[in-house]
Amino acid sequence: MRDNIEKESQLIGLLLKQQQASKFRLHFLKLHQHEQAQIFVKLNSLQRKRLYRYLTSTKVAEFFNELDLEDLTADYLKEMSPRYAAAVIATMYTDNAVDMLGTATDADLKTYLKFIAPQKAVIIKKLLHYQAKTAGAIMATEFVKVTGNQTVADAMLLVKHQARQAEIIYYLYVVDHFDHLTGILTLRDLLVAPAERSIAQLMTSPVVAVKVDDDQEDVARMISDYNFVALPVTDAAEKLVGVITVDDAIDVIDEESAEDYSGLAGVDIDEQQDNPWQAALKRLPWLITLLLLGMSTATLVSHYERLVSEASILAVFISSITGTAGNAGTQSLAVAVRRLADPKADRRSIWKIILTEILTGILIGVITGVAIMLIVGWWQKNIILGLVIGLAMFAAIIVANLAGSLIPLLMSKIGVDPAVASGPFISTLSDLTSVLIYFNIAQIFLKFIMND
Repeated sequence: MRDNIEKESQLIGLLLKQQQASKFRLHFLKLHQHEQAQIFVKLNSLQRKRLYRYLTSTKVAEFFNELDLEDLTADYLKEMSPRYAAAVIATMYTDNAVDMLGTATDADLKTYLKFIAPQKAVIIKKLLHYQAKTAGAIMATEFVKVTGNQTVADAMLLVKHQARQAEIIYYLYVVDHFDHLTGILTLRDLLVAPAERSIAQLMTSPVVAVKVDDDQEDVARMISDYNFVALPVTDAAEKLVGVITVDDAIDVIDEESAEDYSGLAGVDIDEQQDNPWQAALKRLPWLITLLLLGMSTATLVSHYERLVSEASILAVFISSITGTAGNAGTQSLAVAVRRLADPKADRRSIWKIILTEILTGILIGVITGVAIMLIVGWWQKNIILGLVIGLAMFAAIIVANLAGSLIPLLMSKIGVDPAVASGPFISTLSDLTSVLIYFNIAQIFLKFIMND
Protein backbone atom coordinates (compact mmCIF):
# COMPACT_ATOMS: atom_id res chain seq x y z
CA MET A 1 0.00 0.00 0.00
CA ARG A 2 2.77 2.41 0.96
CA ASP A 3 4.71 1.61 -2.21
CA ASN A 4 1.58 2.26 -4.25
CA ILE A 5 1.10 5.67 -2.63
CA GLU A 6 4.73 6.51 -3.35
CA LYS A 7 4.32 5.59 -7.03
CA GLU A 8 1.09 7.56 -7.32
CA SER A 9 2.74 10.55 -5.62
CA GLN A 10 5.54 10.55 -8.18
CA LEU A 11 3.08 10.27 -11.07
CA ILE A 12 0.79 13.02 -9.72
CA GLY A 13 3.80 15.25 -9.04
CA LEU A 14 5.05 14.74 -12.60
CA LEU A 15 1.65 15.51 -14.15
CA LEU A 16 1.40 18.71 -12.09
CA LYS A 17 4.95 19.68 -13.05
CA GLN A 18 4.10 19.16 -16.73
CA GLN A 19 0.77 21.00 -16.23
CA GLN A 20 -1.24 18.14 -17.74
CA ALA A 21 -4.53 19.08 -16.11
CA SER A 22 -6.76 16.45 -17.73
CA LYS A 23 -4.44 13.53 -17.02
CA PHE A 24 -3.92 14.80 -13.50
CA ARG A 25 -7.66 14.90 -12.78
CA LEU A 26 -8.12 11.46 -14.35
CA HIS A 27 -5.49 9.85 -12.10
CA PHE A 28 -6.05 11.89 -8.94
CA LEU A 29 -9.83 11.68 -8.74
CA LYS A 30 -9.91 7.90 -9.15
CA LEU A 31 -7.99 7.57 -5.87
CA HIS A 32 -9.65 7.25 -2.47
CA GLN A 33 -9.87 10.56 -0.62
CA HIS A 34 -7.53 9.27 2.10
CA GLU A 35 -4.94 8.47 -0.60
CA GLN A 36 -5.48 11.90 -2.15
CA ALA A 37 -4.73 13.49 1.23
CA GLN A 38 -1.55 11.44 1.64
CA ILE A 39 -0.33 12.48 -1.80
CA PHE A 40 -1.29 16.13 -1.28
CA VAL A 41 0.98 16.58 1.75
CA LYS A 42 3.93 15.26 -0.30
CA LEU A 43 3.56 17.93 -2.98
CA ASN A 44 5.59 21.12 -3.01
CA SER A 45 4.03 24.59 -2.97
CA LEU A 46 4.07 25.06 -6.75
CA GLN A 47 2.46 21.67 -7.34
CA ARG A 48 -0.24 22.40 -4.75
CA LYS A 49 -1.07 25.75 -6.35
CA ARG A 50 -1.57 24.03 -9.71
CA LEU A 51 -3.73 21.40 -7.99
CA TYR A 52 -6.02 24.17 -6.72
CA ARG A 53 -6.39 25.45 -10.29
CA TYR A 54 -7.27 22.01 -11.65
CA LEU A 55 -9.75 20.97 -8.96
CA THR A 56 -12.94 22.51 -7.63
CA SER A 57 -13.05 23.72 -4.04
CA THR A 58 -15.49 20.89 -3.28
CA LYS A 59 -13.02 18.20 -4.37
CA VAL A 60 -10.25 19.83 -2.34
CA ALA A 61 -12.52 20.04 0.72
CA GLU A 62 -13.34 16.33 0.42
CA PHE A 63 -9.74 15.19 0.82
CA PHE A 64 -8.95 17.98 3.28
CA ASN A 65 -11.43 16.21 5.57
CA GLU A 66 -9.08 13.18 5.42
CA LEU A 67 -5.93 15.08 6.44
CA ASP A 68 -4.30 14.09 9.72
CA LEU A 69 -4.79 16.54 12.56
CA GLU A 70 -1.21 17.83 12.38
CA ASP A 71 -1.64 18.51 8.65
CA LEU A 72 -4.78 20.66 9.10
CA THR A 73 -2.85 23.89 8.87
CA ALA A 74 -3.91 27.28 7.54
CA ASP A 75 -0.63 27.47 5.59
CA TYR A 76 -2.41 25.61 2.79
CA LEU A 77 -5.20 28.20 2.76
CA LYS A 78 -2.69 31.01 2.26
CA GLU A 79 -1.63 29.36 -1.00
CA MET A 80 -5.17 29.87 -2.38
CA SER A 81 -7.13 32.96 -3.25
CA PRO A 82 -9.29 34.11 -0.30
CA ARG A 83 -12.53 33.22 -2.10
CA TYR A 84 -11.30 29.76 -3.05
CA ALA A 85 -10.00 29.14 0.49
CA ALA A 86 -13.33 30.26 1.95
CA ALA A 87 -15.19 27.92 -0.42
CA VAL A 88 -12.99 25.00 0.73
CA ILE A 89 -13.61 25.85 4.39
CA ALA A 90 -17.36 26.20 3.83
CA THR A 91 -17.54 22.73 2.25
CA MET A 92 -15.42 20.94 4.85
CA TYR A 93 -16.95 19.35 7.93
CA THR A 94 -17.12 22.06 10.54
CA ASP A 95 -14.87 20.33 13.10
CA ASN A 96 -12.10 19.90 10.51
CA ALA A 97 -12.57 23.46 9.24
CA VAL A 98 -12.24 24.78 12.79
CA ASP A 99 -9.06 22.76 13.38
CA MET A 100 -7.58 24.32 10.24
CA LEU A 101 -8.74 27.86 10.98
CA GLY A 102 -7.41 27.54 14.52
CA THR A 103 -3.91 27.90 13.06
CA ALA A 104 -4.77 31.00 10.98
CA THR A 105 -3.91 34.57 11.94
CA ASP A 106 -6.74 36.84 13.08
CA ALA A 107 -6.45 38.89 9.88
CA ASP A 108 -6.64 35.82 7.61
CA LEU A 109 -9.52 34.35 9.65
CA LYS A 110 -11.49 37.56 9.27
CA THR A 111 -10.87 37.51 5.50
CA TYR A 112 -12.02 33.90 5.06
CA LEU A 113 -15.13 34.35 7.19
CA LYS A 114 -16.12 37.36 5.08
CA PHE A 115 -16.63 35.06 2.08
CA ILE A 116 -18.43 32.27 4.00
CA ALA A 117 -22.21 32.15 4.37
CA PRO A 118 -23.21 34.03 7.56
CA GLN A 119 -24.89 31.03 9.16
CA LYS A 120 -21.81 28.81 8.83
CA ALA A 121 -19.49 31.68 9.77
CA VAL A 122 -21.39 32.11 13.06
CA ILE A 123 -21.00 28.38 13.83
CA ILE A 124 -17.27 28.46 13.05
CA LYS A 125 -16.73 31.52 15.27
CA LYS A 126 -18.57 29.83 18.12
CA LEU A 127 -16.54 26.61 17.82
CA LEU A 128 -13.26 28.55 17.68
CA HIS A 129 -14.00 29.94 21.14
CA TYR A 130 -14.21 26.55 22.81
CA GLN A 131 -11.20 25.67 24.92
CA ALA A 132 -8.66 23.43 23.20
CA LYS A 133 -8.81 19.67 23.92
CA THR A 134 -12.46 19.78 24.96
CA ALA A 135 -15.52 18.14 23.39
CA GLY A 136 -16.64 21.50 22.01
CA ALA A 137 -13.35 21.98 20.18
CA ILE A 138 -13.54 18.66 18.31
CA MET A 139 -17.28 18.24 17.74
CA ALA A 140 -19.02 18.47 14.36
CA THR A 141 -22.24 20.41 13.90
CA GLU A 142 -23.45 18.42 10.87
CA PHE A 143 -25.87 15.80 12.17
CA VAL A 144 -29.46 14.64 11.65
CA LYS A 145 -32.01 15.67 14.24
CA VAL A 146 -35.72 14.93 14.37
CA THR A 147 -38.55 15.63 16.79
CA GLY A 148 -40.53 13.07 18.77
CA ASN A 149 -43.88 13.97 17.24
CA GLN A 150 -42.71 13.22 13.70
CA THR A 151 -43.65 9.97 11.98
CA VAL A 152 -41.13 7.55 10.49
CA ALA A 153 -42.18 8.70 7.00
CA ASP A 154 -41.53 12.35 7.90
CA ALA A 155 -38.19 11.47 9.44
CA MET A 156 -37.12 9.54 6.32
CA LEU A 157 -37.75 12.61 4.19
CA LEU A 158 -35.73 14.69 6.65
CA VAL A 159 -32.84 12.21 6.56
CA LYS A 160 -32.77 12.33 2.77
CA HIS A 161 -32.70 16.12 2.91
CA GLN A 162 -29.96 16.38 5.58
CA ALA A 163 -27.83 13.36 4.61
CA ARG A 164 -25.65 15.23 2.11
CA GLN A 165 -24.49 17.76 4.71
CA ALA A 166 -24.37 15.43 7.74
CA GLU A 167 -21.00 13.98 8.78
CA ILE A 168 -22.75 10.85 10.08
CA ILE A 169 -26.31 9.57 9.59
CA TYR A 170 -26.07 6.32 11.54
CA TYR A 171 -27.69 8.01 14.53
CA LEU A 172 -30.74 10.28 14.50
CA TYR A 173 -30.97 12.59 17.50
CA VAL A 174 -34.40 13.42 18.88
CA VAL A 175 -34.91 16.95 20.21
CA ASP A 176 -37.84 18.98 21.48
CA HIS A 177 -38.86 22.39 20.15
CA PHE A 178 -36.10 24.01 22.24
CA ASP A 179 -33.38 21.67 20.87
CA HIS A 180 -33.08 19.79 24.17
CA LEU A 181 -31.80 16.25 23.56
CA THR A 182 -34.57 13.82 24.50
CA GLY A 183 -33.75 10.58 22.69
CA ILE A 184 -31.85 8.73 20.01
CA LEU A 185 -32.49 6.08 17.37
CA THR A 186 -30.43 4.43 14.66
CA LEU A 187 -31.01 4.52 10.92
CA ARG A 188 -31.73 0.82 11.14
CA ASP A 189 -34.53 1.48 13.65
CA LEU A 190 -35.98 3.94 11.19
CA LEU A 191 -35.75 1.66 8.15
CA VAL A 192 -37.50 -1.34 9.73
CA ALA A 193 -40.29 0.60 11.49
CA PRO A 194 -43.78 1.13 10.02
CA ALA A 195 -44.09 4.47 8.23
CA GLU A 196 -46.95 5.68 10.48
CA ARG A 197 -45.18 5.12 13.82
CA SER A 198 -43.98 8.16 15.74
CA ILE A 199 -40.34 8.79 16.54
CA ALA A 200 -41.22 9.06 20.24
CA GLN A 201 -42.32 5.41 20.19
CA LEU A 202 -39.03 4.27 18.64
CA MET A 203 -36.42 6.38 20.36
CA THR A 204 -34.19 5.29 23.21
CA SER A 205 -34.06 7.51 26.27
CA PRO A 206 -32.18 8.71 28.27
CA VAL A 207 -29.20 9.35 25.99
CA VAL A 208 -25.52 9.00 26.85
CA ALA A 209 -24.04 12.42 26.04
CA VAL A 210 -21.11 14.65 26.97
CA LYS A 211 -20.81 18.35 27.74
CA VAL A 212 -18.99 20.85 25.55
CA ASP A 213 -16.33 21.43 28.21
CA ASP A 214 -15.58 17.73 28.88
CA ASP A 215 -11.98 16.68 28.27
CA GLN A 216 -11.43 15.21 24.79
CA GLU A 217 -9.54 12.22 26.19
CA ASP A 218 -12.49 11.30 28.44
CA VAL A 219 -14.83 11.63 25.47
CA ALA A 220 -12.66 9.42 23.25
CA ARG A 221 -12.43 6.79 25.97
CA MET A 222 -16.21 6.85 26.41
CA ILE A 223 -16.71 6.22 22.69
CA SER A 224 -14.25 3.34 22.95
CA ASP A 225 -15.85 1.88 26.09
CA TYR A 226 -19.41 2.03 24.75
CA ASN A 227 -18.45 1.11 21.15
CA PHE A 228 -20.33 4.17 19.89
CA VAL A 229 -20.06 5.36 16.31
CA ALA A 230 -20.76 8.89 17.53
CA LEU A 231 -21.53 10.69 20.76
CA PRO A 232 -23.84 13.72 21.14
CA VAL A 233 -22.59 16.91 22.76
CA THR A 234 -24.84 19.21 24.78
CA ASP A 235 -24.32 22.64 26.28
CA ALA A 236 -25.05 23.77 29.83
CA ALA A 237 -28.76 24.07 28.99
CA GLU A 238 -28.88 20.44 27.73
CA LYS A 239 -29.33 21.63 24.15
CA LEU A 240 -27.83 19.45 21.41
CA VAL A 241 -24.99 21.44 19.81
CA GLY A 242 -22.85 18.81 18.06
CA VAL A 243 -21.60 15.25 17.74
CA ILE A 244 -18.18 13.63 18.08
CA THR A 245 -17.60 10.76 15.65
CA VAL A 246 -15.43 7.69 16.12
CA ASP A 247 -12.81 8.97 13.65
CA ASP A 248 -12.41 12.09 15.82
CA ALA A 249 -12.01 9.83 18.86
CA ILE A 250 -9.28 7.85 17.09
CA ASP A 251 -7.47 11.11 16.27
CA VAL A 252 -7.68 12.14 19.93
CA ILE A 253 -6.35 8.78 21.14
CA ASP A 254 -3.46 9.01 18.65
CA GLU A 255 -2.74 12.58 19.75
CA GLU A 256 -2.82 11.75 23.48
CA SER A 257 -0.68 8.64 22.93
CA ALA A 258 1.87 10.68 20.99
CA GLU A 259 2.00 13.22 23.83
CA ASP A 260 2.53 10.44 26.39
CA TYR A 261 5.28 8.82 24.33
CA SER A 262 6.87 12.21 23.74
CA GLY A 263 6.89 12.83 27.49
CA LEU A 264 8.40 9.42 28.23
CA ALA A 265 11.09 9.94 25.59
CA GLY A 266 11.71 13.61 26.34
CA VAL A 267 11.24 14.51 22.65
CA ASP A 268 8.38 15.35 20.29
CA ILE A 269 7.97 12.10 18.36
CA ASP A 270 5.74 13.83 15.80
CA GLU A 271 8.34 16.38 14.77
CA GLN A 272 8.94 16.15 11.04
CA GLN A 273 11.40 18.96 10.36
CA ASP A 274 13.71 18.21 7.50
CA ASN A 275 16.03 20.88 8.86
CA PRO A 276 18.40 19.36 11.48
CA TRP A 277 18.90 22.82 13.00
CA GLN A 278 15.17 23.18 13.77
CA ALA A 279 15.01 19.66 15.17
CA ALA A 280 18.03 20.35 17.37
CA LEU A 281 16.54 23.59 18.70
CA LYS A 282 13.40 21.73 19.79
CA ARG A 283 15.31 18.99 21.59
CA LEU A 284 18.09 21.07 23.18
CA PRO A 285 16.14 22.72 26.06
CA TRP A 286 15.15 19.35 27.55
CA LEU A 287 18.62 17.88 26.97
CA ILE A 288 20.30 20.92 28.56
CA THR A 289 18.01 20.57 31.59
CA LEU A 290 18.97 16.91 31.91
CA LEU A 291 22.63 17.82 31.42
CA LEU A 292 22.47 20.25 34.34
CA LEU A 293 20.77 17.62 36.46
CA GLY A 294 23.41 15.13 35.35
CA MET A 295 26.13 17.57 36.49
CA SER A 296 24.83 17.19 40.01
CA THR A 297 25.62 13.47 39.70
CA ALA A 298 29.14 14.32 38.55
CA THR A 299 29.50 16.72 41.48
CA LEU A 300 28.35 13.99 43.85
CA VAL A 301 30.91 11.57 42.41
CA SER A 302 33.68 14.17 42.87
CA HIS A 303 32.60 14.52 46.50
CA TYR A 304 33.60 10.87 46.97
CA GLU A 305 36.86 11.27 45.04
CA ARG A 306 38.93 10.33 48.06
CA LEU A 307 36.89 7.16 48.55
CA VAL A 308 37.40 6.20 44.89
CA SER A 309 41.12 6.90 45.11
CA GLU A 310 41.42 4.55 48.07
CA ALA A 311 39.41 1.82 46.34
CA SER A 312 39.56 2.53 42.60
CA ILE A 313 37.71 -0.72 41.84
CA LEU A 314 34.51 1.04 42.99
CA ALA A 315 34.50 3.22 39.85
CA VAL A 316 34.12 0.14 37.63
CA PHE A 317 30.59 -0.60 38.86
CA ILE A 318 29.06 2.91 38.87
CA SER A 319 27.53 2.62 35.41
CA SER A 320 26.14 -0.87 36.12
CA ILE A 321 24.31 0.30 39.24
CA THR A 322 23.01 3.58 37.79
CA GLY A 323 21.99 1.99 34.48
CA THR A 324 20.07 -0.89 36.07
CA ALA A 325 18.31 1.41 38.54
CA GLY A 326 17.40 3.84 35.73
CA ASN A 327 15.88 1.06 33.64
CA ALA A 328 13.87 -0.19 36.63
CA GLY A 329 12.60 3.34 37.34
CA THR A 330 11.54 3.86 33.72
CA GLN A 331 9.58 0.60 33.74
CA SER A 332 7.81 1.61 36.95
CA LEU A 333 7.10 5.05 35.46
CA ALA A 334 5.46 3.54 32.37
CA VAL A 335 3.15 1.37 34.51
CA ALA A 336 2.20 4.30 36.77
CA VAL A 337 1.47 6.69 33.89
CA ARG A 338 -0.68 4.08 32.15
CA ARG A 339 -2.64 3.45 35.34
CA LEU A 340 -3.19 7.17 35.99
CA ALA A 341 -4.45 7.61 32.42
CA ASP A 342 -7.13 4.97 33.00
CA PRO A 343 -10.32 6.75 34.14
CA LYS A 344 -11.71 3.47 35.49
CA ALA A 345 -8.89 3.19 38.00
CA ASP A 346 -10.04 4.36 41.43
CA ARG A 347 -7.86 5.89 44.13
CA ARG A 348 -7.38 2.58 45.96
CA SER A 349 -6.25 0.74 42.84
CA ILE A 350 -3.65 3.44 42.12
CA TRP A 351 -2.16 3.06 45.57
CA LYS A 352 -2.30 -0.69 45.11
CA ILE A 353 -0.25 -0.32 41.91
CA ILE A 354 2.32 1.76 43.80
CA LEU A 355 2.53 -0.85 46.57
CA THR A 356 2.87 -3.56 43.93
CA GLU A 357 5.69 -1.64 42.25
CA ILE A 358 7.51 -1.26 45.57
CA LEU A 359 7.21 -4.98 46.29
CA THR A 360 8.25 -5.70 42.70
CA GLY A 361 11.27 -3.46 43.21
CA ILE A 362 12.21 -5.36 46.37
CA LEU A 363 11.91 -8.70 44.58
CA ILE A 364 13.90 -7.52 41.55
CA GLY A 365 16.43 -5.85 43.85
CA VAL A 366 16.98 -9.03 45.88
CA ILE A 367 17.43 -11.24 42.82
CA THR A 368 19.62 -8.73 40.97
CA GLY A 369 21.61 -7.88 44.09
CA VAL A 370 22.37 -11.52 44.93
CA ALA A 371 23.30 -12.23 41.30
CA ILE A 372 25.71 -9.28 41.03
CA MET A 373 27.15 -10.05 44.48
CA LEU A 374 28.07 -13.59 43.43
CA ILE A 375 29.42 -12.47 40.05
CA VAL A 376 31.58 -9.67 41.50
CA GLY A 377 32.71 -11.79 44.43
CA TRP A 378 33.87 -14.54 42.08
CA TRP A 379 35.33 -12.16 39.48
CA GLN A 380 37.26 -9.93 41.91
CA LYS A 381 37.89 -12.67 44.48
CA ASN A 382 36.44 -10.24 47.04
CA ILE A 383 33.12 -11.24 48.60
CA ILE A 384 32.86 -8.00 50.61
CA LEU A 385 33.12 -5.96 47.42
CA GLY A 386 30.44 -8.18 45.92
CA LEU A 387 28.25 -7.56 48.98
CA VAL A 388 28.67 -3.78 48.61
CA ILE A 389 27.72 -3.88 44.93
CA GLY A 390 24.77 -6.18 45.67
CA LEU A 391 23.43 -4.02 48.51
CA ALA A 392 23.81 -0.87 46.43
CA MET A 393 22.02 -2.48 43.51
CA PHE A 394 19.21 -3.69 45.79
CA ALA A 395 18.66 -0.26 47.40
CA ALA A 396 19.01 1.70 44.15
CA ILE A 397 16.39 -0.40 42.36
CA ILE A 398 13.88 -0.01 45.22
CA VAL A 399 14.35 3.78 45.29
CA ALA A 400 14.09 4.00 41.48
CA ASN A 401 10.88 1.95 41.45
CA LEU A 402 9.47 4.12 44.22
CA ALA A 403 10.34 7.31 42.30
CA GLY A 404 8.89 5.94 39.08
CA SER A 405 5.61 5.21 40.88
CA LEU A 406 5.29 8.27 43.12
CA ILE A 407 6.49 11.11 40.87
CA PRO A 408 3.67 10.67 38.28
CA LEU A 409 1.12 10.50 41.13
CA LEU A 410 2.45 13.71 42.70
CA MET A 411 2.47 15.48 39.34
CA SER A 412 -1.12 14.38 38.74
CA LYS A 413 -2.10 15.78 42.16
CA ILE A 414 -0.75 19.24 41.29
CA GLY A 415 -2.46 19.24 37.90
CA VAL A 416 0.55 18.45 35.70
CA ASP A 417 0.37 15.74 33.01
CA PRO A 418 2.12 12.68 34.53
CA ALA A 419 3.55 11.82 31.11
CA VAL A 420 5.97 14.75 31.39
CA ALA A 421 7.72 12.80 34.16
CA SER A 422 9.75 11.45 31.25
CA GLY A 423 11.99 8.42 31.09
CA PRO A 424 15.17 10.52 30.72
CA PHE A 425 14.22 12.56 33.80
CA ILE A 426 13.62 9.44 35.91
CA SER A 427 16.86 7.89 34.63
CA THR A 428 18.86 11.00 35.51
CA LEU A 429 17.25 11.20 38.95
CA SER A 430 18.00 7.51 39.47
CA ASP A 431 21.66 8.17 38.63
CA LEU A 432 21.84 10.76 41.37
CA THR A 433 20.21 8.61 44.06
CA SER A 434 22.08 5.46 42.97
CA VAL A 435 25.49 7.13 43.26
CA LEU A 436 24.57 8.50 46.69
CA ILE A 437 23.44 5.05 47.89
CA TYR A 438 26.42 3.25 46.35
CA PHE A 439 29.17 5.38 47.85
CA ASN A 440 27.56 5.59 51.29
CA ILE A 441 27.37 1.79 51.46
CA ALA A 442 30.92 1.52 50.11
CA GLN A 443 32.14 3.96 52.77
CA ILE A 444 30.74 1.74 55.52
CA PHE A 445 32.51 -1.36 54.17
CA LEU A 446 35.68 0.39 52.93
CA LYS A 447 38.10 -1.14 55.43
CA PHE A 448 36.75 -4.62 54.70
CA ILE A 449 37.12 -4.07 50.95
CA MET A 450 40.72 -2.95 51.35
CA ASN A 451 41.62 -5.82 53.70
CA ASP A 452 39.90 -8.63 51.75
